[in-house]
Amino acid sequence: MTAPLTPPPPPHERSAQGAWQPPDAGSAAYGPQAQGAHAPGAQHAEYAGHGWYGQDGPGMKTEVREAALISVAVALGGVLLGVLWWWLAPHVPLVGAVVNGDWVVYLKDTEGEQAIGVDGTFTLLALGFGVVSALVVFLLRRRGGVPLVVGLAVGGLLGALLAWRVGVWLGPGEDVVARAREVGKGVTFSAPLKLGAKGALLAWPFAALVFHLGLTALFGPRDPEPEFGDGAYPGPPAA
Repeated sequence: MTAPLTPPPPPHERSAQGAWQPPDAGSAAYGPQAQGAHAPGAQHAEYAGHGWYGQDGPGMKTEVREAALISVAVALGGVLLGVLWWWLAPHVPLVGAVVNGDWVVYLKDTEGEQAIGVDGTFTLLALGFGVVSALVVFLLRRRGGVPLVVGLAVGGLLGALLAWRVGVWLGPGEDVVARAREVGKGVTFSAPLKLGAKGALLAWPFAALVFHLGLTALFGPRDPEPEFGDGAYPGPPAA
């Protein structure tokens, strides 16, 4: 038997049949560009292009500025609340008398409920102002936000304090003895406007927060659902 004349190819050389072939268009999807397209942040960038992540609203400085303006505007409504409280609140009747040469003032109707009516009038008006202010703020700024809600609550509290002082200022003087001397002995006159239940000052901010929360939950803007592609995700490359 004779040996072959053509020596075998070296081990490091590949035949033409086993040579590496460039990937086709389908397998090219797993190249560096495709890996970048399927990178962890690629889907987020795609959603941002559709507007999912691009609806963050204004910056924090703008929200704080708007909240401060809303707080001031709501607080100024306390002037109107104070006027209405002074106008609608029942009057507490007092009577002056002279006892041993000294003037004394006492309630004309010891069993009357006018003092409770004064507190109740303020509370009901404050609740109404809270609902109205929350509705106006929601219609102007539907997107809401923490600074906006805080500004609404602070404005409601400041408005209630302002209304309290305005009503007292518009009402009768606090020197009831001087008033009794002025009108004369046995003549009925109105007591100073007084808010006995200081907890009524929280009615405005409480009503504003609750009503605004309800409006936001029912009619506030909703975040859009993420948009995904219609096709199935490509499988891993063949080994």
